Amino acid sequence: MQRETEDAPQTVTSGVLTQETVWYQIWLSRLGPLIGLVLLSIIIAILSPVFLTPHNLVNVARQSSINAVLAAGQTFVILTAGIDLSVGSLLAVGSIVATDLAVRGMPIPLAMVCGLAAGGVMGAISGLLVSRTKIPAFIVTLGMLNIGRGVTYLWTGAHVISGLPDGFRFPGRGEVVGIPMPVLIMAVVYFLGYVVLTQTKFGRSLYAIGGNLEAAKLSGVSVRNCLFAVYVISGALAALGGVILAGRLNSGQPEAGVGYELDSIAAVVIGGTSLFGGEGGIIGSLIGAFVMGVLRNGLNLLNVSAFWQRIAIGTVVIAAVGVDTLRKRD
Repeated sequence: MQRETEDAPQTVTSGVLTQETVWYQIWLSRLGPLIGLVLLSIIIAILSPVFLTPHNLVNVARQSSINAVLAAGQTFVILTAGIDLSVGSLLAVGSIVATDLAVRGMPIPLAMVCGLAAGGVMGAISGLLVSRTKIPAFIVTLGMLNIGRGVTYLWTGAHVISGLPDGFRFPGRGEVVGIPMPVLIMAVVYFLGYVVLTQTKFGRSLYAIGGNLEAAKLSGVSVRNCLFAVYVISGALAALGGVILAGRLNSGQPEAGVGYELDSIAAVVIGGTSLFGGEGGIIGSLIGAFVMGVLRNGLNLLNVSAFWQRIAIGTVVIAAVGVDTLRKRD
């Protein structure tokens, strides 16, 4: 009896500590990125008064939109403990397919849909290999990165596609009631992504797969179909980013999107989604994309070399992954 009495307070204390740890992790993953974005914005605003001007803020949103769209698709993949290294190349594929068909006379909306479909099909190939074989997602999408880039060079002969119809520029340069179209497209993507992840069985299944794959299988989750779907989504959204970029540049460029896969992963990780899967959310990825956009914009305003900018962003990514790893250990 005496031993049971002595052990009881210890059990209660352990329970309290566990609860505190859980609340700390929730705060860190959900509010940490937002607090970081606010603090970063305040620091840059102090160093450069130009930062808070309406024109510059709109510019930051426009510049962040493409990475944010790619990061939305990447979020779906990373929530399942996967990764998609091919999004930069699939961005180029979507851009080239859409611009080439538009130049050849296909109606612009249909050409854009074909561009998105091309990204989705190549994402589907990755999804089939990841979900039906034991090849790691890292290897599959690394291979698709090279395949996608090769497709763009073969399609164009390594030449830029120019002479686009005027209407093609609208997704990249157009405005609606003063709001840039890339920003509106980004908002729609994130609204739909949030609804899917939080209000549907499919969204809950992704968290289950990333949290514990075997438990998800035993609970009746169609793991293969879900894994297939997330790579299709990622590929299609990468191609959407390509259509936006082509509209902004008024051309289709086979080398477009180089390095964008790393930027999208960085945005997701900075936003608090765990690389181990099962934790995080799409709104965090949006914040992460804006952290990167604000950081780049601020460094440009301060005339910091582009080389130092990459070092700064790399440091932020390592720090974000480090925090995620420490949370997992706790």
